[in-house]
Amino acid sequence: MKTKIVKISLVGAFIMLCSCTSKNLHSIERVEWLIGTWEHRTSQGSIYEVWKKVDGKELKGKSYMIKNNDTIVFETLRLVQENGILSYIPIVKDQNGGTPVHFKERAMSENHMVFENTMHDFPQSISYLKISEDSLKAEISGIKNGKQERRYFPMRRIR
Repeated sequence: MKTKIVKISLVGAFIMLCSCTSKNLHSIERVEWLIGTWEHRTSQGSIYEVWKKVDGKELKGKSYMIKNNDTIVFETLRLVQENGILSYIPIVKDQNGGTPVHFKERAMSENHMVFENTMHDFPQSISYLKISEDSLKAEISGIKNGKQERRYFPMRRIR
């Protein structure tokens, strides 16, 4: 009798562990480390990316530059949990007719996320790698003009 109870308890614990793991595998909570204001310094000035939590299924963001006391927004961003997977959805000013482009989750871990849209002109892949609590590296990559291209954006958290 005791052996049966132990076996049932172990099976129950295993099922709970698996369901929690699969539920959190694509959960927006896994990428909350992105929340905050990030700065990428360039020779023309700093580019900022800001992320905020909307609810349990979405982060919203934007990337911008401040030039001569004017804020120049490059893109608005959404990171949304839809149908069990995460989607990265940018709207880039003066591109794609101002319509959102959907990049679907391709790979996900505690400190790395990769999104892909093979039908998009450039980039086809967007990734974020958490280096530390206050440091990350964003990357866009894909085929442009028949050649593989990668652009890196090292960022540090400023808020």
